[in-house]
Amino acid sequence: MVYNNFIAPLRRGFFSNNLFLKKKLTLGKNERLKSRKVLEMLFRQGRRFSLPHFRVLYLPAEQGLLFGVGVSNKNFKNAVDRNRIKRLIREAFRLQKTDLKKELVIKGRGLNVFIIYTGKELPEYKLVYEKVNDTLIKLAKVIS
Repeated sequence: MVYNNFIAPLRRGFFSNNLFLKKKLTLGKNERLKSRKVLEMLFRQGRRFSLPHFRVLYLPAEQGLLFGVGVSNKNFKNAVDRNRIKRLIREAFRLQKTDLKKELVIKGRGLNVFIIYTGKELPEYKLVYEKVNDTLIKLAKVIS
Protein backbone atom coordinates (compact mmCIF):
# COMPACT_ATOMS: atom_id res chain seq x y z
CA MET A 1 0.00 0.00 0.00
CA VAL A 2 2.85 2.39 0.81
CA TYR A 3 4.46 1.44 -2.48
CA ASN A 4 1.40 2.50 -4.49
CA ASN A 5 1.21 5.84 -2.69
CA PHE A 6 4.78 6.59 -3.71
CA ILE A 7 4.57 5.42 -7.34
CA ALA A 8 1.18 6.94 -8.21
CA PRO A 9 2.39 10.57 -8.28
CA LEU A 10 5.27 9.56 -10.55
CA ARG A 11 2.91 7.92 -13.02
CA ARG A 12 0.68 10.98 -13.13
CA GLY A 13 3.61 13.30 -13.88
CA PHE A 14 3.53 14.85 -10.41
CA PHE A 15 7.23 15.71 -10.55
CA SER A 16 7.34 16.69 -14.24
CA ASN A 17 7.73 20.40 -13.43
CA ASN A 18 10.62 19.74 -11.08
CA LEU A 19 13.77 21.37 -12.46
CA PHE A 20 15.98 18.57 -11.19
CA LEU A 21 14.24 15.94 -13.27
CA LYS A 22 14.19 17.84 -16.57
CA LYS A 23 16.82 17.21 -19.21
CA LYS A 24 18.90 20.23 -20.08
CA LEU A 25 20.80 18.92 -23.09
CA THR A 26 18.02 18.05 -25.50
CA LEU A 27 17.32 18.54 -29.17
CA GLY A 28 13.55 18.35 -29.36
CA LYS A 29 11.12 18.81 -32.19
CA ASN A 30 10.77 22.51 -31.47
CA GLU A 31 14.53 22.98 -32.08
CA ARG A 32 14.74 21.23 -35.45
CA LEU A 33 14.42 22.79 -38.88
CA LYS A 34 11.44 21.07 -40.46
CA SER A 35 9.46 23.75 -42.26
CA ARG A 36 9.86 23.64 -46.03
CA LYS A 37 9.42 27.42 -46.27
CA VAL A 38 12.12 28.11 -43.70
CA LEU A 39 14.51 25.64 -45.36
CA GLU A 40 13.94 27.18 -48.82
CA MET A 41 14.53 30.65 -47.43
CA LEU A 42 17.67 29.44 -45.64
CA PHE A 43 19.11 27.96 -48.85
CA ARG A 44 18.15 31.00 -50.95
CA GLN A 45 18.94 33.92 -48.64
CA GLY A 46 21.13 32.39 -45.95
CA ARG A 47 24.77 33.14 -45.44
CA ARG A 48 27.31 30.36 -45.54
CA PHE A 49 30.81 29.41 -44.62
CA SER A 50 32.85 26.26 -45.02
CA LEU A 51 35.10 24.30 -42.74
CA PRO A 52 36.91 21.09 -43.66
CA HIS A 53 34.20 18.41 -44.06
CA PHE A 54 31.38 20.89 -43.30
CA ARG A 55 29.37 23.54 -45.11
CA VAL A 56 27.28 25.67 -42.77
CA LEU A 57 24.29 27.76 -43.79
CA TYR A 58 22.76 30.18 -41.32
CA LEU A 59 20.08 32.81 -41.35
CA PRO A 60 19.16 35.22 -38.55
CA ALA A 61 15.67 34.59 -37.22
CA GLU A 62 13.30 36.32 -34.86
CA GLN A 63 13.74 33.95 -31.96
CA GLY A 64 15.25 30.62 -30.94
CA LEU A 65 17.85 28.32 -32.39
CA LEU A 66 16.67 25.92 -35.10
CA PHE A 67 19.01 23.25 -36.43
CA GLY A 68 19.13 20.84 -39.37
CA VAL A 69 21.60 18.35 -40.85
CA GLY A 70 22.18 16.95 -44.32
CA VAL A 71 24.50 14.41 -45.91
CA SER A 72 25.01 14.01 -49.64
CA ASN A 73 23.45 11.01 -51.34
CA LYS A 74 26.22 11.28 -53.93
CA ASN A 75 29.03 10.65 -51.43
CA PHE A 76 27.24 8.05 -49.30
CA LYS A 77 25.07 5.61 -51.22
CA ASN A 78 23.93 3.64 -48.18
CA ALA A 79 21.23 5.25 -46.05
CA VAL A 80 22.79 3.58 -43.00
CA ASP A 81 25.96 5.63 -43.45
CA ARG A 82 24.08 8.89 -44.06
CA ASN A 83 21.91 8.37 -41.00
CA ARG A 84 24.94 7.56 -38.83
CA ILE A 85 26.70 10.76 -39.84
CA LYS A 86 23.56 12.81 -39.20
CA ARG A 87 23.15 11.17 -35.80
CA LEU A 88 26.77 11.97 -34.87
CA ILE A 89 26.40 15.62 -35.91
CA ARG A 90 23.10 16.01 -34.04
CA GLU A 91 24.61 14.51 -30.89
CA ALA A 92 27.66 16.80 -31.03
CA PHE A 93 25.41 19.82 -31.59
CA ARG A 94 23.07 18.82 -28.77
CA LEU A 95 25.93 18.64 -26.28
CA GLN A 96 27.55 21.94 -27.27
CA LYS A 97 24.71 24.29 -28.21
CA THR A 98 24.17 25.85 -24.76
CA ASP A 99 26.77 28.62 -25.13
CA LEU A 100 25.41 29.71 -28.50
CA LYS A 101 21.86 29.58 -27.17
CA LYS A 102 22.79 31.74 -24.17
CA GLU A 103 24.42 34.29 -26.45
CA LEU A 104 21.32 34.42 -28.65
CA VAL A 105 19.10 34.98 -25.60
CA ILE A 106 21.37 37.79 -24.36
CA LYS A 107 21.31 39.48 -27.78
CA GLY A 108 17.57 38.87 -28.19
CA ARG A 109 18.06 37.20 -31.56
CA GLY A 110 17.41 33.86 -33.19
CA LEU A 111 19.30 31.74 -35.67
CA ASN A 112 18.50 28.99 -38.17
CA VAL A 113 21.47 26.71 -38.80
CA PHE A 114 21.89 23.90 -41.33
CA ILE A 115 25.06 21.80 -41.48
CA ILE A 116 25.94 19.77 -44.57
CA TYR A 117 28.60 17.08 -44.25
CA THR A 118 30.82 17.27 -47.34
CA GLY A 119 33.47 14.69 -46.44
CA LYS A 120 33.95 11.55 -48.51
CA GLU A 121 34.61 9.05 -45.70
CA LEU A 122 32.77 8.05 -42.55
CA PRO A 123 33.97 10.32 -39.74
CA GLU A 124 34.79 9.36 -36.18
CA TYR A 125 32.82 11.02 -33.40
CA LYS A 126 35.88 12.90 -32.13
CA LEU A 127 36.34 14.66 -35.49
CA VAL A 128 32.64 15.53 -35.71
CA TYR A 129 32.64 16.88 -32.15
CA GLU A 130 35.63 19.15 -32.86
CA LYS A 131 34.22 20.42 -36.16
CA VAL A 132 30.81 21.17 -34.64
CA ASN A 133 32.61 23.01 -31.84
CA ASP A 134 34.50 25.10 -34.44
CA THR A 135 31.21 25.76 -36.23
CA LEU A 136 29.50 26.96 -33.07
CA ILE A 137 32.44 29.22 -32.18
CA LYS A 138 32.31 30.78 -35.63
CA LEU A 139 28.53 31.26 -35.38
CA ALA A 140 28.94 32.92 -31.98
CA LYS A 141 31.42 35.38 -33.54
CA VAL A 142 29.00 36.07 -36.39
CA ILE A 143 26.09 36.99 -34.15
CA SER A 144 28.16 39.26 -31.90
